[in-house]
Amino acid sequence: MSYSGRYIRQTKLLSFGIDNQSKLSANKILIVGLGGLGLPIAQYLNAMGIGTLGLMDQDVVELHNLQRQILYSEDDIGKSKLKVVKEKLQGQNSNTVFKCYDTFLTKANALAIIKEFDVVVDATDNFAARYLINDACVILEKPFVYGALHGFEGQVSVFNYKKGPTYRCLFPEMPSIDEIPNCDDNGVLGVLPGIIGTLQALEVVKVITGVGEVLSGKLLLYDGLTQATQKMNFPANAINQNIKMLQDDYGFTGCEIIPTIHPEDFLALTNRETIILIDVRNPEEFDANHLDGAVNIPLSELTNAIDKIDFDKDVYLLCQSGKRSRIALNQLLAERPKSSIYHISGGMNEMASLCL
Repeated sequence: MSYSGRYIRQTKLLSFGIDNQSKLSANKILIVGLGGLGLPIAQYLNAMGIGTLGLMDQDVVELHNLQRQILYSEDDIGKSKLKVVKEKLQGQNSNTVFKCYDTFLTKANALAIIKEFDVVVDATDNFAARYLINDACVILEKPFVYGALHGFEGQVSVFNYKKGPTYRCLFPEMPSIDEIPNCDDNGVLGVLPGIIGTLQALEVVKVITGVGEVLSGKLLLYDGLTQATQKMNFPANAINQNIKMLQDDYGFTGCEIIPTIHPEDFLALTNRETIILIDVRNPEEFDANHLDGAVNIPLSELTNAIDKIDFDKDVYLLCQSGKRSRIALNQLLAERPKSSIYHISGGMNEMASLCL
């Protein structure tokens, strides 16, 4: 392939050149998640000339995504994220080969999919998915580029690079649900995913080409309020570098196919007497605004209230944006696996837009 035109601003760099451009073209990168982090990663890697991009997601575009997932438009609401992203990236760079996975990453598919790629990029929003990605990458000896968001802050690192430290070397144990920061409560500033996702894309380029210093064994911490960065070193643990098989259970990943109903479909239900609507937000949120007929059982109290729920009826779970209702659904299905339980995607955020 000739690089004289499209990539000339990169190939003219003395420390980059045509050889490293050729490395980009020859590599296959898997991006797990097409949200706030995944989109800038995909757009920049696609523009820079990565040969093959693997895209994985099974979500649809929702109104509250638009605040930070800026590849999507209002016309894309309700459409498959995967289809929208592929179409727009093809328009950006027709030379890229796309491998699309209309699924979430699970224990059942992780090894088979990840083995086809050279580098895996975590653009998910939950801990369990990261542990699954990590373990699969250790088993298959693939580097894993990590990014995470919380409020006005972000993190970036590279795991399993040239036998370097893994995600479990930094975070040995998965936190419990009660310990996990909830973005529905805490939120995230719209511009922050663009900053962190772009830093992840840069690490992918460094991993492939060897240019610069890869963030292996280092956690980059970014504070958007002060524009301050710092690096924290962490050592490798041989036990975590010698994982031979996936765990039996990774808990709730937020990336399994789960029973879901969209807000407009829920509002269209005519026989409300045959259902139970449980709002799992905090009491303060519920008191401020809730749907008629909803029962407030906060997520933290849900497991202790299971005997109070009539599972002979269809159970619908609601929160602010859909994340807590997914966790609630997982908890209830573990106790009542044969019951009809659904989470309402988009939560009250989407309900508000439909009821205006």
